[in-house]
Amino acid sequence: MPEGPSLVILREETTAFVGKEIVSATGNAKTVDLPSLAGQTIVSLRSWGKHFLIELPHTVLRIHFLLFGSYRINQRKDAPPRMALAFADGSELNFYACSVKHIDPDLDTSYDWDADIMSPTWDAAKARKKLRAAPAMLACDALLDQAIFAGVGNIIKNEVLFRIRLHPLSAIGALPAPKLRALVEQARQYSIDFLAWKQQGVLKQHWLAHRKTSCPRCGIPFSKGKLGLTKRRAFYCERCQKRYG
Repeated sequence: MPEGPSLVILREETTAFVGKEIVSATGNAKTVDLPSLAGQTIVSLRSWGKHFLIELPHTVLRIHFLLFGSYRINQRKDAPPRMALAFADGSELNFYACSVKHIDPDLDTSYDWDADIMSPTWDAAKARKKLRAAPAMLACDALLDQAIFAGVGNIIKNEVLFRIRLHPLSAIGALPAPKLRALVEQARQYSIDFLAWKQQGVLKQHWLAHRKTSCPRCGIPFSKGKLGLTKRRAFYCERCQKRYG
């Protein structure tokens, strides 16, 4: 599943499509009247968390890549597209195995931009306030809560918890104030690092915990399991990642 930094890359890669008129829209999406998109001009391309937003004159298309979604720019996969947008100059945008829906065109009402981990308006204080309002929430669930950390996915979750030496089953309400602050600060910082490493093609080389078998600090095997309400895979060290609560 693409995480927030990957959506920033997609947004940057597609800036040339802003202002172009769609000449045809095809695919197997059932939730969008694809032929009706022909003749419409792309007003803007935005991202929020894990959502890619195509703003048209009278509607907005929201694309969520789910677990196995992907896209191709001016290329095609050997698979049926969920939505394929073609333009007069021969360029095209193709989306696969994803969710495509119409949403309210008033994006400022639909989205809290301050919650987007990659947004210039990211508000750490607001994130801390939301966390303090959910003291029973586990750290592994908190990082994946898109209302708090929009764009954080399982890779960032595992790496942030390892970076700040926090056990994924720690209760948010039991965290000392400096640890809560570190959780918020590193969710943002690791996402920025993720973007830079992804752009350089070296992201996996920097993984210290995600999909790893042993702790690089302690040299002992990592524990792993599907933890919390989200049941997403966690990789963590029982020795150096302290459990609170």
